[in-house]
Amino acid sequence: QVQLVESGGGSVQAGGSLRLSCAASGYINSRTCMAWFRQAPGKEREGVATRTTFGRTTYADSVKGRFTFSKDNAKNTLYLQMNSLQPEDTGMYYCAADQGLRVNYCGPASTDYNYWGQGTQVTVST
Repeated sequence: QVQLVESGGGSVQAGGSLRLSCAASGYINSRTCMAWFRQAPGKEREGVATRTTFGRTTYADSVKGRFTFSKDNAKNTLYLQMNSLQPEDTGMYYCAADQGLRVNYCGPASTDYNYWGQGTQVTVST
């Protein structure tokens, strides 16, 4: 079991930045995958970024170069630094975790994850 608690959402104008945090606890091993997903009103949940315990990170094309997924191992906390935010980045952001299909590989789909945080809202205005 893994417990996840997100924080850091808010409202910003286009071009601004936010940093989301995800405090993780519970059973985490070398195959644990962590991910960020988001869901806009009326849309399906989409993957934003994934990260293995070895630090291998992947990003959705829509956020590459703007978002950075990092981890503070001492605090067991993950961060999603979001820069150059645009209105299309608006949505509820969720932290997710599960065992990866294989070492140093994390699946990109929401169905690959069974542990979820409660979500934190990000709103970007023009």
